[in-house]
Amino acid sequence: MGKPKAIVNAMIYDFERFYENGYVLFDEKIIASGPMTEFTNQEYEIIDGKGSLVLPGFVVGHTHVYSTFARGWMNTFEYEDFMDILKSQWWKLDRNLQDDAIHYSGIVSGVDHLKHGVTTLIDHHASGEIPGSLMKLKTAITDTVGLRGLYAFETSDRFHIKSCIDENIGFMQHGSAMHGGLFGLHASLSLSEQTLRTVKAQLKDAPIHIHVAESELDQEDAFINYGERVVERLDRHGLINPDAIITHALFIDENEARILKQRNAVVALNPSSNMNNGVGLPNYALLKRHDIPVIIGNDGLGAAITNEYMNIFYATHLKENNPDAFTLDDLKAVIDTAYQYVSRRLGIKIGRFKRGYQADLQIVPYIPPTPINEQNAMGHLFFGLFQSFRPKDVYIDGKVRLENYEVSANLRNEYKAARTHAQQVWDRAEKEGEHS
Repeated sequence: MGKPKAIVNAMIYDFERFYENGYVLFDEKIIASGPMTEFTNQEYEIIDGKGSLVLPGFVVGHTHVYSTFARGWMNTFEYEDFMDILKSQWWKLDRNLQDDAIHYSGIVSGVDHLKHGVTTLIDHHASGEIPGSLMKLKTAITDTVGLRGLYAFETSDRFHIKSCIDENIGFMQHGSAMHGGLFGLHASLSLSEQTLRTVKAQLKDAPIHIHVAESELDQEDAFINYGERVVERLDRHGLINPDAIITHALFIDENEARILKQRNAVVALNPSSNMNNGVGLPNYALLKRHDIPVIIGNDGLGAAITNEYMNIFYATHLKENNPDAFTLDDLKAVIDTAYQYVSRRLGIKIGRFKRGYQADLQIVPYIPPTPINEQNAMGHLFFGLFQSFRPKDVYIDGKVRLENYEVSANLRNEYKAARTHAQQVWDRAEKEGEHS
C-alpha cells in the first residue's frame, strides 16, 4: 500500500457518530476519524470532501445476480399464482444461464450496485451450469469489480442435488476477508424430504440461505404434504443453524418466529420484489416483536438498496396503518444488522469509521439545505438523498472502485460486452419454449 488517504473537510456519518466538518484517515482499514480541528497533515494523500457526505458502503442482504439478464426480456406467460412466475420467468431464465453469461451477469450486477454505494452483496445463485458457478460469480463480482460477497447456490429438486450440494460445500471451504459462502436452498416447496435429509448430512454447522413463505403457496405446500409449517419443517430437519438467512418470511406465524429467534436466524426482507410479485408486504412488526435480526435485500430487482430502505419504511406504515410502525431508528438498526452479519461471516469489521474497521466507504455530494447534526443526519439521508442516491466515489478495502461516478475503462468494456451474452441466454430460452 502507498501512503494513507485522508478525506478532509467533509460531513462524516457512520450511523453512530456525525462530524459536520470532519475527516477519515484510512489505508485498507480505518486509521482514525474525527473533527477537522483534530486533523494534522502528515504527508497523507488528501481527498477534499468539501460539499460531500462520507458514509460506510451499503450491504445488500439478499439478491439474485442472475436476474440481471431479465432486464428488457420480452417473456410473456399466463399468470394464475406465484408458481407461474417461478416456472415461466425465473426458472426459465436461470437454467439458460451458462458459460460466460454467469461471469457477465456478475460484472453488470457488481457495477450497478457499486454505482449505488453497495460494497457487499449476499447473493442467492441459480444457473443451468452448477459446478464452478459460484467461483465464476466471485471472480466477476469480488475479484474484478471489487465488491465483498457472500455466495450460495440455490439447491432445488429441479437441479441435480449432489451437484448443488458439492458446489455449496466446496465453495464454503475457501473464504477470505473479501468473500465467503452460505449453503443455498431454494424453498420448502421445491425440496423433498430426501433432499433435506441429504443436505443435513452434509451441512454441519453452516448457515443456510433460503426463501421462506415468500407466498402463501409455500405454507400450503408444507402443510398439505408434511402436516407442518415451513419453518417447523426446516427445524425438524435441523437446518436452521445460527446466521441462517431466512428470506421474505411474509407468512410465518408466532411459533415460527419463536423458532427463528431460538435458532439465531436472520430474516432478509425484500419489499419491492414482494410488491412487484403481488404476494404481500413484510411483517416487520412480528419480527421486531420477537427481536429477530432483520436485514434488507433487493431480491435481484434493481441495484439501488436505498429504494428498499424507503419501501420498507413506507410499506410498513401502510401495512400497520401507523406512521410509527417503522422509524428511522428501525432503519438504522437493520442497516447495522447487515454490517454485523457480514462482519461475523467474513471475520472482519465493517460499517463504522473506527480504527480497525475495513475502509469500505463512499463519498456523496450533498449540500444540506437545513441544519444537520448527529440527531437529524438520518433524516437528511432518508428524505434528502435516498430517493436519487448516487455516490461520486466508492472505496472498498481502501481501494478506489468508483471514481468521479465511473468504474475503470476495462470494467466499462466488460459491461458493454454483457449484452451479447444476455442475448444468447434469451435465445436459448426462446428455443426451449419452441420445443416445450
